[in-house]
Amino acid sequence: MIKKIILLILAADALIMLTACGQSGYHDLEAFVQSSGEGLQGKVDPLPEMKHYKSFAYAAFDLPEPFAPRKNDMVQAVSNGIQPDLTRRKEALEAHPLESLAMVGSLQQNDMTYALIKSPDGILYRVRTGNYLGQNFGKISHISESEVKLLEIVQDGVNDWVERTSALILRN
Repeated sequence: MIKKIILLILAADALIMLTACGQSGYHDLEAFVQSSGEGLQGKVDPLPEMKHYKSFAYAAFDLPEPFAPRKNDMVQAVSNGIQPDLTRRKEALEAHPLESLAMVGSLQQNDMTYALIKSPDGILYRVRTGNYLGQNFGKISHISESEVKLLEIVQDGVNDWVERTSALILRN
């Protein structure tokens, strides 16, 4: 008897479950989806028109290469005979630009005039005619009480060297 009651309860539960599945519970959701599009006035802009690709033919193969030496550069320029001695040993004051050196005095010793040059690092040097100053191969040509005259050799153009005169004037 208990088995019959249990079977009857199980059958009633199965019947209740089947009736619950048979009904559609999405009526309110379906109505919302149907009404959500009503009354909208927005407009989507059309896609921009595609520009057609224009091909480009690279024709620079016939142009000279910008970093390769040109023929007239490879030909040795007519030299005026001026050229610095690149094999000689550099002096201490050639490590500094001429603008950073200062003449702070002069002295005479045994009929020889010397100039006192102060480097940017504060070291005092005694130089005479024939010594070198600055980074442009500047050779001292004359020393007076108030200035040191130099003959510098600078590169003018690609292969040509020229001489120019410079001077260091005594600072007070």
